[in-house]
Amino acid sequence: MPGTIVQIYEIQTPDEARDMIGLGVDHIGSVITSCDDRHDPAIRETIAVVRKLEAVSSLIPLFANPDAVFDTLDYYRPDIVHFCDRLDGYGGSSVDAALQLQAAVKRRFPNIRIMRSIPIGQTAGANRDAVLALAARLEPQSDYFLTDTEIIGESGAADEDQPVVGFVGITGLVCDWATAAQLVARSRIPVILAGGISPENVADGIRQVRPFGVDSCTCTNAVDQNRRPIRFKKDLARVKALVAETRRADGMAVVGHRTQTK
Repeated sequence: MPGTIVQIYEIQTPDEARDMIGLGVDHIGSVITSCDDRHDPAIRETIAVVRKLEAVSSLIPLFANPDAVFDTLDYYRPDIVHFCDRLDGYGGSSVDAALQLQAAVKRRFPNIRIMRSIPIGQTAGANRDAVLALAARLEPQSDYFLTDTEIIGESGAADEDQPVVGFVGITGLVCDWATAAQLVARSRIPVILAGGISPENVADGIRQVRPFGVDSCTCTNAVDQNRRPIRFKKDLARVKALVAETRRADGMAVVGHRTQTK
């Protein structure tokens, strides 16, 4: 049985990439934070190192302007482009526009796979129907889904106060795993579980959701003196622990599978 892949985000330098791969991380995620300053030689070298070490690079552009996206992909040539902008029903841009962009990326860059974040609330079943409907629309132009946590307001609608305005993610909060599990069951493409994934809960997440992979950013970051996560700085000990817990969960799943098939 194949193992659960581990994806770690906010890796912006070649040395960080080497550290992550040395710890057993499968997908190395980087972020382009500015459209105007989208050509970053350090991140391009990071992606080159990931390719040389035979891991998988994933790149988030925090913008969705088609020309800027195409230029970004041409400059970096990652294995995966990851779109996490908020879409219709979530206070964001049009799903139709997202589909058009993803189709254009597939035409221009057939070797680059597309990952799309699917926002899920924290409360059980809070936006389950909307999640599944959104995923069904996006699936034909996507190669992976990544479930991530959307902060939902008291009205039941997505709160405007997300950590990065206009985008999904880095809340450090766990999404509704029951909804994530339904998405995994229905999806014809691999689903990566994100949203508050840590060494302490990753094994439970794998057991309950059965995803293709797990993704961690905030909960494997280093923290400041007030225990607040530091952007773009990883805690190597926590990454190592998360990888170990993921492999432990995989081992338990294999044992369970063998027991059931005897």
